Amino acid sequence: MNYPSIFNDVLGPVMRGPSSSHCAASLRIGRICRDLMDGQLQQVVVQYDPQGSLATTHKSQGSDMGLFGGLLGWEADEERLPHYQEAIAAAGIDIQIKIEPIHADHPNTYKLSLFNDLEMRELTAISTGGGMIEVVAIDGCKVSMYGDFFETLVYVTEKETAQILAYLEATIESDALIVCTGRTRFIQVKSQAFLPANILKELQEMEGVSLVKQLHPVLPVPSRKNLSVPFLTCEEMLAYNEKKQLELWELAIYYESARGNLPHEEVYARMKNLLNIMRNAIQLGLQGTKYQDRILGAQSIDFQSKMDTGGLVKGDVLNRIILYVSAMMEVKSSMGVIVAAPTAGSCGALPGAVIGTASALDLSEDEEIKAMLVAGLIGVFISAHATFAAEVGGCMAECGSGSGMAAAAIVSLAKGSLEQSLSAASQALQNSLGMICDPIANRVEAPCLGRNVLAASNALSCANMALANYDSLIPLDEVIETMDKVGNSIAHELRCTALGGLSITKTSREIEARLNDTPTGEDTLAVAARRFKIC
Repeated sequence: MNYPSIFNDVLGPVMRGPSSSHCAASLRIGRICRDLMDGQLQQVVVQYDPQGSLATTHKSQGSDMGLFGGLLGWEADEERLPHYQEAIAAAGIDIQIKIEPIHADHPNTYKLSLFNDLEMRELTAISTGGGMIEVVAIDGCKVSMYGDFFETLVYVTEKETAQILAYLEATIESDALIVCTGRTRFIQVKSQAFLPANILKELQEMEGVSLVKQLHPVLPVPSRKNLSVPFLTCEEMLAYNEKKQLELWELAIYYESARGNLPHEEVYARMKNLLNIMRNAIQLGLQGTKYQDRILGAQSIDFQSKMDTGGLVKGDVLNRIILYVSAMMEVKSSMGVIVAAPTAGSCGALPGAVIGTASALDLSEDEEIKAMLVAGLIGVFISAHATFAAEVGGCMAECGSGSGMAAAAIVSLAKGSLEQSLSAASQALQNSLGMICDPIANRVEAPCLGRNVLAASNALSCANMALANYDSLIPLDEVIETMDKVGNSIAHELRCTALGGLSITKTSREIEARLNDTPTGEDTLAVAARRFKIC
């Protein structure tokens, strides 16, 4: 089973771009593709299914940017990402994008054919939300790679497979040895490090071995053989804590320490680092941001001015939250560095709510870190049993999740109980059920900004209701299970495809046409085909 990590699945990656499920995930896929070709790429053919979300959103929501950056070997926070097209051209990599049926089961499916003068490889991968990925096929062989192991692929003949497998079993320590068959055949070696150079040399010289590929991990927290966690639901957590009587932030540390094989001090330190990145982004946003390909300007500056001059309805904590959410979203939209929390499209709600509340109440950094750990643990439960992908669960999966996480965190800041944090999260998620994803002008700016503010405001309200012992009625585990079911019933057009809701209003189409410099009568796919030579 793939156990979520707070620092893999929930808070992170640290990135640039409008969407983690588009930008960061595609970048990670691109990096794996680069490794599969030993860094030597001349041509790439990318296929997107017309029934998926990427056919209409791959350009405007950053999939191309992330994928191209990954093919160049960049990190998700690379400063050059906005200039990816020039960099790809300078690298001499020819990329063709084709919109055609590939019988994809997932809306965020990437099918890539990779070429150089010596070889051709194929890879299929999916973006599962919040920057997480799964490689599901390589060279016609079914695989399951999440980017959390060092992966070595030993291409072998059928005749020699058993002998080479026996050699590996006797010679190396690995987390898994898997024989993958399809159009070709290879032994997949999952391990904590790449094989020693002498073992690689021996393998490459063996009869029946045609080549060896090494794929680096792309996630910050690796997995390992026999990995286990102390709990994976709220019910299990409460049973685990019955005698320990730990606070929720401490339970988060216990969980992540077990999941990542990390000392408790390192879990705390990693969260402190993420908090500092979030703070820095908010402060950058409050100074004003600029970016050409953008719908909204720097509105948080005007909000700050109104706060300072008494031009707003009074509400110090809520107004501070709105200000910080806005600043964070503006940094995201101007290609600044943010933390996906739990996604880039919802990166404002959680930090805006937590840092805004802590700032308004003059709380310490330690209290903020502990609140973020609380949020991270709520996110683990959501990731394990629902989704953060708007393409699967609508904005409920992104801003809704962020709201539930933030509600629990605010209760922590207010010194509420563990039970009150869980109640706040339950209420906030209940209030978010069915929230659709319909980006205006096919950009992750609006109504995303408003929905991040809504999510943070909902979090504050639910935290206060929980602190006053309002009854949430439905346990958090059951609400998360319901989220998953509701997400599956939301229409395809309302799950980040830009094919329904506000996305197809007259004004949205006019804004998109203005940004793309195209006639307003053309639909999104036609625009993309005309501009980027898409088949």
